[in-house]
Amino acid sequence: MIAGLVLVIRLVLMLLVTAVLAFATWVARLFRLKSSQKIPRLLNRLLLRIIGVRVNIHGDFSTAHPLLLVSNHVSWVDILVMGSLKEICFIAKSEINSWPVINKLARLQGTVFIDRNNRRHAAIQADTIANRLLHGDVMVLFAEGTTSDGNKILDFNSSLLGAAQYAIKQSHIDHVMVQPVAITYTRLHGIPLGRRYQPLASWPGDVGLMPHLLGFLKNSAFDVDVMLGEPLEFSATTNRKALTKAANIQVSKMFGKALRGDIGPTKRSKTRSEQDNR
Repeated sequence: MIAGLVLVIRLVLMLLVTAVLAFATWVARLFRLKSSQKIPRLLNRLLLRIIGVRVNIHGDFSTAHPLLLVSNHVSWVDILVMGSLKEICFIAKSEINSWPVINKLARLQGTVFIDRNNRRHAAIQADTIANRLLHGDVMVLFAEGTTSDGNKILDFNSSLLGAAQYAIKQSHIDHVMVQPVAITYTRLHGIPLGRRYQPLASWPGDVGLMPHLLGFLKNSAFDVDVMLGEPLEFSATTNRKALTKAANIQVSKMFGKALRGDIGPTKRSKTRSEQDNR
């Protein structure tokens, strides 16, 4: 009974906070206020607190621009996690645009939705991403092209990095920096998840969004480790497949370390809700 009530309260708070800050973002953008870029990050932090997720970050974001963050993809929560750490925009598959609540969050952060089955729009989408990079937006690309089961890293899709190459060809810049990022869900109530319990956090896609959302909220005491790798320079002469492979290897190594708990002290963390009472 109590657990059900807590679940309902969390859902209501998620919807309420999202609606209020979405409206605030709309107003800020209407009047071209600088706060329009900061509100989505605040929203992500509040939502993580509501659903009970603590984010531990290891390493530093590159200060170079243009900057493309290339990450693995475990769950819909990844959007909140990454969006809580930095003012960023996402490159996402078009299916996300149909996910309730999550699609609103994605749109608030200026997400570019890619329809991989429509080649006619590919050039337009690449041009949009290139313009964002050139104007200083930090873009996040989930390079696996889908979510994994949380126990392994899938092969990265080199074609998804085409926008970075397009940005170089269509502008005066010499290169785009590509920084590998590993997202790993490591603990539940302070206890290592292990292979058996990864499905509590991960969302491989064969489960409906709402059942997984409800299950996640029911557990709601996760630790997520975000590891930032060494930036890779992507120039006009760079072999796209080779760079994609190098990023894939970096992410796999960082992901493995996080699963083993071999990651050392965190630089900073966001406190999950009611952590001290658990």
